[in-house]
Amino acid sequence: MGKKRKRPVVTGTLSKHKRGFGFVLAEDGGEDIYISARGMYGAMDGDTVEVDLIPPPLWGSSREGIIVKILKRNTAEVVGTFEKSKRFGFVVPDGKKGGEDIFVRRKDFSGAQRGDKVVVQITRYPDKENSAEGKITEIISRNGQPGGDIKALTRSFGLRDTFPSRANAEAKAVSREGVTRQDLKGRRDLRDKTIITIDGADSKDFDDAVSVERLSGGNYLLGVHIADVAHYVKADGFLDREAMKRGNSVYLIDQVVPMLPKRLSNGICSLNPDEDRLTLSVDMEITPQGEVVSHDIYESVIHSKARMVYSDVSDMLENNDLELIRRYRDIFEDILIMDKLAKLLREKREARGSLDFDFDEAYITLDRQGIPVSVDIAERRTANRMIEEFMLLANETVAEHFFWMELPFIYRVHEAPAPEKMDELRTFLRGFGLTLKGASDSIHPKTLNSILEAVSGKSYENVVNTVMLRSMRKAFYGTECQGHFGLALKYYCHFTSPIRRYPDLCIHRIIKAAISGNLDAKALKKFRAKTQEAAEIASATERQAIELEREVEKMKKAEYMAGHIGETYDGIISGVTGFGIYVQLENTVEGMIRLDSLRDDYYIYEAEKYRVMGERTHRIYMLGQRVRIVMASVNIENREINFELAEQLARRRY
Repeated sequence: MGKKRKRPVVTGTLSKHKRGFGFVLAEDGGEDIYISARGMYGAMDGDTVEVDLIPPPLWGSSREGIIVKILKRNTAEVVGTFEKSKRFGFVVPDGKKGGEDIFVRRKDFSGAQRGDKVVVQITRYPDKENSAEGKITEIISRNGQPGGDIKALTRSFGLRDTFPSRANAEAKAVSREGVTRQDLKGRRDLRDKTIITIDGADSKDFDDAVSVERLSGGNYLLGVHIADVAHYVKADGFLDREAMKRGNSVYLIDQVVPMLPKRLSNGICSLNPDEDRLTLSVDMEITPQGEVVSHDIYESVIHSKARMVYSDVSDMLENNDLELIRRYRDIFEDILIMDKLAKLLREKREARGSLDFDFDEAYITLDRQGIPVSVDIAERRTANRMIEEFMLLANETVAEHFFWMELPFIYRVHEAPAPEKMDELRTFLRGFGLTLKGASDSIHPKTLNSILEAVSGKSYENVVNTVMLRSMRKAFYGTECQGHFGLALKYYCHFTSPIRRYPDLCIHRIIKAAISGNLDAKALKKFRAKTQEAAEIASATERQAIELEREVEKMKKAEYMAGHIGETYDGIISGVTGFGIYVQLENTVEGMIRLDSLRDDYYIYEAEKYRVMGERTHRIYMLGQRVRIVMASVNIENREINFELAEQLARRRY
């Protein structure tokens, strides 16, 4: 008899579904492996496992296997909702993936009550027969406490809004100092200049201020003044280490997970009105054609003359609001000059082909109990766009300046799209009668911008914007200046938000060292290592922040729509899959019409045409099509919103 042939074994990471089954993302780069609930071997979501592949003839639509060994447990604690009886309790994990309930003995309740959001530490991992056990180590929020759901979701991502005691002590010591006479040495004094901040009405931390002058020759002098956070947060201190670990601040509707303690971010580092503040300034002389002919980067001190909000500035510029103009008469002329300059810069940017995805973004309003009372479209008005233009120009100017100095630096990189993605986009656009010109491996942003212009104002504008954006590579932080495809720029960095982005803070230190002449071989070596580490961490934390922000938004949208079951809305098909049609409403809420709810026919999914078609009726539902839907059901925990087609319901009734 010959030797029994072994089945192939694959190593990978388990991604587990709430219903018990899951997929192993194989390290060999092959297709994901389906694992049934019976083949889990006690593995938890995120574990590194060894999978025994079952024979191919027994596979379904993908590779299938059984977990035979758990190589590494990757979950130490779980966030969830506590449920209890007299003798024992258990934690039901939150989130889409969830997982198995974790058994908690009475002695390990730690004061938790039914319905509390808690953190449970795993004390015994599950196996084939037994479930996981744990002890409660943290009560995130009490049952029914406002904002508890967002706090729990934040904690499940490993983020905290509190800081370690040493970082807090460092922040406390710094915040007591204020701006001293010693701080002003070597700084340019701009306190007499008309410098203002323009931010959202809810903003608490102001890290950028602007000034503008019209020069005698017709040129403009634009000043962008950024909070000198590096003066207060010393390199490699407790605050700095914590800030680098966080990478960025995360904004979650009415909550913030800050990169720096509020004592600093809302205090001495914030460019509050009528207070002296330390800044890094960039002065740019700009021609009436939008060309920067000279620039100057220096340390400064400012005294902001006004804390302006976007809506007020926009009302003055768009609606000629006389009451506001009178209130801000001392700075209104400066605002008019800023508006004119911003339009010049925007025209120049558009001419070079810079992409401007004009998405509708959600503005969610919560009541005092944290319950969503409205979901609207966020305003992006004249003043918002004006500040965007000024910050873009400052970031470009600083990046180019330090590129030519050949110093260690952190750049914002956006690579050209992959050719295969452009092929897919070309096919998609044909469905709307649009032609993407040029070779897929050398597409210029100007070409893509012409498509955006062509769909502007059309019913399918948002859909085309979305699909095009998904065709792009993700921007990241890097130490090589590789350009920014979306902005059509060769040089770009993030310089303007050191309170909420670590790369900005990191390059501020390099800029300050260059200004003071403190860049010896030892300093350069240290900066090279620091920029590399900071770029990698910030790119990862940014991706995490985006994912968390999306999850919170989806959760609150689902909660809002739960109060509108049975109501009818108009929407646009925003996605088509083999199991359902996604529809986006005018207020940005997106839900799904499941194909099995379309009972008038059997619908076939045609992926290459972004549509489904009825086998018998040939009725078509395709991307970008307007439809009328009825709000059917919601699963808040899974962030799922389900619609039904109004016309299908009407047919069933009659």
